[in-house]
Amino acid sequence: TGTVAATAFTGDGSALTGIEIGISTEALVKTNGQTALLNLTKDDHKVTATGNVTIDVTGGAEATSHTLRVVNSGIATVGFSTYFLFPSGGTPVLPTASGAISLISFTVHRAGAVGVSTQLLSGSSVNFS
Repeated sequence: TGTVAATAFTGDGSALTGIEIGISTEALVKTNGQTALLNLTKDDHKVTATGNVTIDVTGGAEATSHTLRVVNSGIATVGFSTYFLFPSGGTPVLPTASGAISLISFTVHRAGAVGVSTQLLSGSSVNFS
């Protein structure tokens, strides 16, 4: 028991436990007037949206990359907080039809701090339906 510190280990590591690897995903379901607050300790985010939904974020570390999948369940209009910066300053218009799927990828350019806004460099691919 306790904490082990070493400069090297031998063996294949097959018996090690408590080690997390891979991509972590969060799934949110939001309806009219709600905000989907993405937890940027996760890598992948899926928002199932109905009605008017806004996407916002919390946390995050500079240079981390994330994906956001937006799935329309019914007619949905999705907007983004001002943290999301898209090429040429324009926010993409996501499809509103039920069943539409859109993909937003973004990298944390600057993590928020007191008096400093979070900045997410974002790109989008819309309407995979």
